[in-house]
Amino acid sequence: MGEPVHSTLRRRRARPLAAVASGLLAAAMVAGCSSGPAGPPVLNFYTPADNASGYAAGAEACTQAANGRYVIRQQTLPKAADDQRLQLARRLVAGDPEVDLMALDVTWTAEFAEAGWIEPWPEEAAAQVEAGTLEGPLETARYQGRLWAAPLNTNTQLLWYRKDLAPQPPQTWDEMIEMSEALHEQGLPSYIEVQAAQYEGISVWFNTLLTSAGGQLVSEDGEVLVDDGDAARKAASIMQRVAASPASDPSLSVAQENDGRLQMEAGLAAFQVNYPFVNASINTPPPDGGGGGTFIDEQGRPTSEDTGRRVVDVFAWAPYPRVDPDKPATVTIGGLNIGVSTTGGNTDLAFEAAICLRNRENQLVNATQGGVPPTLAELYDDPSFQAEYPAWEAIRTSLENASVRPATPAYTSISIVLADLLNPPAQIDPDTIVARMATEVERAVNSEGLVP
Repeated sequence: MGEPVHSTLRRRRARPLAAVASGLLAAAMVAGCSSGPAGPPVLNFYTPADNASGYAAGAEACTQAANGRYVIRQQTLPKAADDQRLQLARRLVAGDPEVDLMALDVTWTAEFAEAGWIEPWPEEAAAQVEAGTLEGPLETARYQGRLWAAPLNTNTQLLWYRKDLAPQPPQTWDEMIEMSEALHEQGLPSYIEVQAAQYEGISVWFNTLLTSAGGQLVSEDGEVLVDDGDAARKAASIMQRVAASPASDPSLSVAQENDGRLQMEAGLAAFQVNYPFVNASINTPPPDGGGGGTFIDEQGRPTSEDTGRRVVDVFAWAPYPRVDPDKPATVTIGGLNIGVSTTGGNTDLAFEAAICLRNRENQLVNATQGGVPPTLAELYDDPSFQAEYPAWEAIRTSLENASVRPATPAYTSISIVLADLLNPPAQIDPDTIVARMATEVERAVNSEGLVP
């Protein structure tokens, strides 16, 4: 998958959710009253629409492996993460027994655990999940010292760049901004593409810069730390410089993942920080994909003439740019974790099924056919995975140095606050925004000032 657009949904009152969900629950109960011989227990596995066929294939494989002990049925949630979260919340608030397993966005772990919607993993099952799983993805599945979900897949960003315009990729944001402005002065493609629209993407950008500078938004117990030291000011300053630069993409303040991809494929961007899906896209010819078939002239400018040189021919990748020249960037990772519902009736079987659904074979299929990097370390040495992910080594290194979003039930509210404060990034005042951010984040943690 490309990186899903993570939920920025405001908290709803539980009572309306329960009222709406009661209709869903009643319909499910009526549907389950048909007569006939009882079969093996059915475990419903709810997943996003993206890569639904891959998750369905995993469900079928694990059903066969169970030898009649249970059946896993993949159920498709809406495409948008906001809608996925809302549908699951409605069902869980209503105590829907038809929800057994859920592919949860990594940002939901603390919220679902705190709400009592997912079961903590028993010690023995947790040990099976933790064995061989990369530490970064594991952190997204933990809350208050316990494992609450099993990492199914992950995602991280790299620097993607034009090697004809930058024979040596920049190592830091300072270097990249300087190189971009030098290209602009020569009349060459110069854009730095980032996710800077008012949504989860800009919150992720800030969190990556903040943690790379040694900072932290909040602690797990809700203590606001964003104003502790100079890290937040450094992060905000980089964002402002990228957006306000004369070399900046004029549409940066509304740019999401696909927008940056398209600007690179059109030959207008020199650099982009984005997820691995951009590599598959630029190598897919139209009309099936965007493709990097745009011709470029000897200087690297896009042209309508057949010059024999295309953007895809000069496309390359490198580690995410550093904030501190002496320390690797700590990229904020994404992905999905499998949670076991507290409302289903076959908890032990659900844990067993979850372990199967994220086993080596299923993660390899999801990676090579669904475009979602695996969480098992050993797969990064698998030749079939490496063939599909030429940037596999850079991806693994990024995951080993990863940061995660704050493990707090208030993260959704925090993300709303950050996206509002940081957009448009060209108007950020690094000297005043940190104090405002600390105040607003504390209000979000305390559920003040947002729609409940």
